[in-house]
Amino acid sequence: MAVSMKVLMKNNRTDSTSIESRWTRFAGIFRKVGITAGAGLFLVLMGCSKTDTVTDPTTQDIPLQTTVHSAVNLQSTAGFVIIAGSLISNIPTSALTGDVGLSPAARSFITGFGLTEVTGTIYASDDVAAGVPAMLTAAKGDLTTAYNDAAGRTSTDIVLLAGNIGGLTLTPGLYKSSGSLAISSGDLTFDARGNANAVFIIQIASTLTTTSGRQVILSGGAKSSNIFWQVGTSATIGTTSIFRGTIMADQSISVNTGAAIEGRLFARIAHVTLAGNTVVKPLP
Repeated sequence: MAVSMKVLMKNNRTDSTSIESRWTRFAGIFRKVGITAGAGLFLVLMGCSKTDTVTDPTTQDIPLQTTVHSAVNLQSTAGFVIIAGSLISNIPTSALTGDVGLSPAARSFITGFGLTEVTGTIYASDDVAAGVPAMLTAAKGDLTTAYNDAAGRTSTDIVLLAGNIGGLTLTPGLYKSSGSLAISSGDLTFDARGNANAVFIIQIASTLTTTSGRQVILSGGAKSSNIFWQVGTSATIGTTSIFRGTIMADQSISVNTGAAIEGRLFARIAHVTLAGNTVVKPLP
């Protein structure tokens, strides 16, 4: 049987404003029927069986999974920090650590990068250097293989997610959403529970979004290199967000102003757009 871990604490509290409002209303009713406020209070108390409380939303349990997953094999894409199909654009100034590749679009569709913004090599499908077009074709093929691997993973204790996952703590395993996911009302934590090799795979049928300032936090030895986001359509990282893990999006990835990424941004078909971002290839 799976063990459950509380990620949100239930909180009961007395709502004095609510009680005062109700008492004012009751006192007015009592006066109309000729009952004093004191007598009315006695009647109300006699009819109450418990303290007036307000209960916060129900707690959410994230089961601990027992299935151990291997990392998604990125093959020849592992050295890249960005791969896209149609466009890679940048609003200066960004700082990228790792190689950048665009295929099948040509180099003219890589725009906005200064001479010192990329610590690595920028490759495009029309480069005349020997072997570059073939290398990029192979990398795009390896990306498709990795994407399909992540999308096809299954297990008996897979955990279903939906909507906003901000505020949750995810432990090692496989997670699946049949729609879109957002990190919006709080930060998201990955807890490896002391296992530096722990793998996290998140399958998302539609979009992935983070709102401004939201963070992906690592705990218990978790590594960005072992977090894989398979996104069925497109991903958008909010302004000044801190995000971790490899995003493999079928369509596009947009990173808003000031966001920082420890991971990889891979868009199979369409674009990757940046706006003054830091993107660092994760350590193994």
